[in-house]
Amino acid sequence: MHQLATLDYIVFLFYFLVVAGYGLWIYQRKKKASVDSKDYFLAEGSLTWWAIGASLIASNISAEQFIGMSGAGFKLGLAVASYEWMAAATLIIVAVFFMPVYLKNRIYTMPQFLSTRYNGTVAMIMAVFWLLLYVVVNLTSILFLGALAISSISGLSLSLCMYGLAVFAIFITLGGMKVIGFTDVIQVFFLVLGGLVTTYLALNLVAEKFGTTGVMNGFHLMTSNASDHFHMILKPDNPSYLDLPGLTVLLGGMWIANFSYWGCNQYITQRALGADLPTARNGILFAAFLKLLMPVIVVLPGIAAFVLYQQGSFQTELLNADGVIAGDKAYPVLLNLLPAGLKGLSFAALTAAIVASLAGKTNSIATIFTLDIYKKVLNKNADENKQVQIGKIVVVVAMLIAVFIAPHLGIDKGGLNYIQEYTGFVSPGIFAMFIMGFFWKKTTSNAALFATIGGFLFSVLLKFLPGMIDLSSLASIGFSKANATGVFEIPFLDRMGIVFALCIAGMYIISMFENADGKKSHALEVDTALFKVSNSFLVGSLIIGGLLVALYTLFW
Repeated sequence: MHQLATLDYIVFLFYFLVVAGYGLWIYQRKKKASVDSKDYFLAEGSLTWWAIGASLIASNISAEQFIGMSGAGFKLGLAVASYEWMAAATLIIVAVFFMPVYLKNRIYTMPQFLSTRYNGTVAMIMAVFWLLLYVVVNLTSILFLGALAISSISGLSLSLCMYGLAVFAIFITLGGMKVIGFTDVIQVFFLVLGGLVTTYLALNLVAEKFGTTGVMNGFHLMTSNASDHFHMILKPDNPSYLDLPGLTVLLGGMWIANFSYWGCNQYITQRALGADLPTARNGILFAAFLKLLMPVIVVLPGIAAFVLYQQGSFQTELLNADGVIAGDKAYPVLLNLLPAGLKGLSFAALTAAIVASLAGKTNSIATIFTLDIYKKVLNKNADENKQVQIGKIVVVVAMLIAVFIAPHLGIDKGGLNYIQEYTGFVSPGIFAMFIMGFFWKKTTSNAALFATIGGFLFSVLLKFLPGMIDLSSLASIGFSKANATGVFEIPFLDRMGIVFALCIAGMYIISMFENADGKKSHALEVDTALFKVSNSFLVGSLIIGGLLVALYTLFW
């Protein structure tokens, strides 16, 4: 039944009042201090390690994870968990090597890093690009997919859900990063608790379908009745190889996607840029631990739905309008089976994930526009109050644009692929530009421009290359596979790896050529002593590394 009971509304109202009330309390406490742009945009010195870690996860997990990853779990199984588990490893590397460089050089935004390391032209090009990407692709798709998911569960109209999410997110965002960071702790609490409730129900349903009870029995039944859904490394003959091409998740393009997202992305790094190094590192480590838990919440329900479908359940509920099985319906179908009260809790979890992502994305948009465009170009003399005021205006304007564009996106609940497709065209170039800027002093501004523009062009070329030449010869080495129409494509993650290699090669050649002409680059202050970590961080990192080895060994 696609509607909420009275008890569900009471649970959801409790969630709303807790988040809104706590956010208002934080905001009122903050108002007593003087207005400062870095405090507003970055919560400089205010966020604790647990608030940073929770905010990272709350900003990252949204409808495309709950709906899209459960759908991928239904379709291809546990292998999609690599996006979460490899992110845990990536976060540790970002904490050790990226954050010290940012904080030592007092970097507050990603365009500022590019301006400091390269020049204002590179920074301005990327600032405008990031604004367009964040507003037109990320913010809009999060809003639309979130409203679509909530509408399918609650029975409320899509427009009402969209407006409600937008207003809730604006309310949180206008309080600044400190309000976002601390309310994200509550958002993550509801996200995890509600998500675990749904997983518990799903595993119990599997057990009951086979005449037994208990979540562990349900899990064992899933592994025995859908053993093909419990392999982390897919073989070339797997139908989903184009999505997750085998060892590439461990040795190739998955790293590029993760480093670009977790280490070179204002939306994510902003949570830690206002803290000192130990606090930032501990927060990121906490996020890495939470990442290990995410597949339990967003992937296992999809696999459970697959097993139940194989046993005769959901035969009509999982069909789309064309009569084709739609894995993306798995999570909403499971939520609609929850009893009153628990459905409200899971509904609150999904809403928390969406609102936190919207708030984080909108704050990043306001930060980049205010600090990297308005302050540097439009009004260089803007004082702190004016910058905060402009930031709040941008928050509202960005959300209004998203509300206007969202209904016209032309995407469905498979929006995880939509976001990856568009961001993946630029991720290899961005990561190449950052990693070379970090660790090779000879890298020049023109080399960075090559990575930015050339990386995008290479990605477009490889995307449409299968339509121009036959790539079937690459199938023997696992670098191509026939798609649904019989055309041999290069898997998406492999394309990213190839483009990254081309960008690095091009940057090296351009930089060496310009260095031979005596051109100077703007090297950052990088001291290897910055990369030393505390014993507690080292122990936590080793635990995560050990768990990842165990998981990949167990489910290889």
